[in-house]
Amino acid sequence: MTPQQRARFFDAAAVLFDLDGVLTPTAEIHMRAWSELFTAELARHGVQQQYTDEDYFRYVDGRPRYDGVQAVLQSRGIDLPYGDPSDAAGAETVCGLGNRKNAVFGETLEREGIAPYPGSLAVVDRLGMIGIPAAVVSSSKNARQVLEAAHLLDRFPVIVDGVVAADEGIAGKPAPDLFLTAAERLGVAPSHAIVVEDAVSGVAAGAAGGFALVVGVDRGVGAAALTDAGADVVVSDLAELLPAEAEKDGS
Repeated sequence: MTPQQRARFFDAAAVLFDLDGVLTPTAEIHMRAWSELFTAELARHGVQQQYTDEDYFRYVDGRPRYDGVQAVLQSRGIDLPYGDPSDAAGAETVCGLGNRKNAVFGETLEREGIAPYPGSLAVVDRLGMIGIPAAVVSSSKNARQVLEAAHLLDRFPVIVDGVVAADEGIAGKPAPDLFLTAAERLGVAPSHAIVVEDAVSGVAAGAAGGFALVVGVDRGVGAAALTDAGADVVVSDLAELLPAEAEKDGS
């Protein structure tokens, strides 16, 4: 990342962060929970093509939970009733499967806890130090739970997550609506705000929203995929955004 791009990042009116895979390594817990769910579900339907990490990045990553369930099932030719978000975790519906995955995720998070990526925490600290407001924009309905577990909840005056999206009828990623809502609530124009995302769908949402800069964080999906989706710059860790003096100081 060039010094000019770093300077542009820390001169923004606001920064909008995705959560899982950007601020916290919860994507790893999500991936394990999804794998557990679909390995069992595909076997139940006699599907020979196994669920893989590639399926996660292609069909699930960054999308609302039930959309991800539908996408994976459709990729294997499985047609289940959509059901209702209130469905029990044992129900053989799209919502039931999504709720089953969420139960596994919650149990794992409670058992193992979570800590933010050190580089991401350093960037959030620096933004706070120089007075640039930040928001969390996540498709997950677990965002507040994760932020609380990572001791980050009080760092973000605006959180637009899956709960807000469902309550207010806001379209999920790759539509830009969640990011646009967060920018509006921070009182900044999209053209003066920056989006930070690790998912192809999230990068596409940022690119579609007319934001000043879309930073892709490559946690496994691949730099080329993020660039193709609309990322202006791709890093492997948010520490790369820090000015050299900040890295030396450890701030």
